[in-house]
Amino acid sequence: METVTLTTERLVLRAPTEADIDAIEAACQDPEIPRWTTVPSPYTRENAVDFVRLVAGWWAEDKETVWAIFVDDRLSGMIGLHDIDQHHTGGHAEIGFWMTGDARGRGYLAEAARAVIDWGFSELGLVRLTWRAVAGNIPSARSARALGFRYEGLQRQALTSPRGRDDGWFAGLLPTDDRTPVEWPVL
Repeated sequence: METVTLTTERLVLRAPTEADIDAIEAACQDPEIPRWTTVPSPYTRENAVDFVRLVAGWWAEDKETVWAIFVDDRLSGMIGLHDIDQHHTGGHAEIGFWMTGDARGRGYLAEAARAVIDWGFSELGLVRLTWRAVAGNIPSARSARALGFRYEGLQRQALTSPRGRDDGWFAGLLPTDDRTPVEWPVL
């Protein structure tokens, strides 16, 4: 599919390009990003070049939709719908995201995620979104809960990354969910 740009009140979400490579490399030096994601550490310029190339391919192949999140033309994070699986009975995808240190705690992630979730349900016709995170990633869990995801459990050693295997927290969101946050046993 063609890349899509999403805009919100404060943000522009667009596919990352070669012009963003330096900003992506700089952002991924934050140790909190590889701690909780599959982002390599140490993160090099070559990693950023490869990432931008991969994102373009994912969009073209309808596999993943990844957006760079910009606040006032400054790269502030990444968000995407991963492992998109579209069936005639409706599809599903996993939402994933990270934010730069200076953009955390300002509501940008929630704003970006709402736009991506709405787009996935309306434009892709998804019937389910999944969220998952390394067990213990409280900030990500709080974000997913605030977006209306329902906690669905812990899976032991379910997540893989360059670090190895981690226990994972899992949650889901359906288009029919009212998105009002509910209690999560891990928060």
